[in-house]
Amino acid sequence: MTILEIDSSTRSDLRSQAHSLSPTVMIGADGLTPAVIKEADHALHSHQLIKIRVLGDDREARLAIYDQVCDQLEAAKVQHIGKLLVIYRPQILTNEELKNLQSKSSNHKRNDEGFGAPRTVMVKKYTRNPQKRPKPVATRVLGNERVAAGGQLKRAKARQPSIKKRNLG
Repeated sequence: MTILEIDSSTRSDLRSQAHSLSPTVMIGADGLTPAVIKEADHALHSHQLIKIRVLGDDREARLAIYDQVCDQLEAAKVQHIGKLLVIYRPQILTNEELKNLQSKSSNHKRNDEGFGAPRTVMVKKYTRNPQKRPKPVATRVLGNERVAAGGQLKRAKARQPSIKKRNLG
């Protein structure tokens, strides 16, 4: 297996994305075990970009772990700061996963105005009498609406054009 190589601009973008991440994998006193590799592989499959915290004071050991993790998982080295290692592996989807994504995206049809298709939602309507149970009522919700607390429908506000576009028009 080989370590994935990325160019400097991609590495810079990934470093900025990783800034807000928390470490998902921790390597303790036992070092790099098969369980740690499996967990890092699972995290990379889910997130593509992860931080790994290495608990230990030996810098050379951390660098060796960094090389070994990237080599075994076919991932790219993004950043090494102190005890944190940032690695990246692009997500490769199988044919079945692609079909699932396509079927999910085709379920969310849009109408001509760009809003989501109308859907029917069951809403509990409460009465003034606290002794009575709330009645479930089928309500039709358009794509630009949402159901608020109490079963009220709220419409999305129209987006304001930017100042530049207002001045040009």
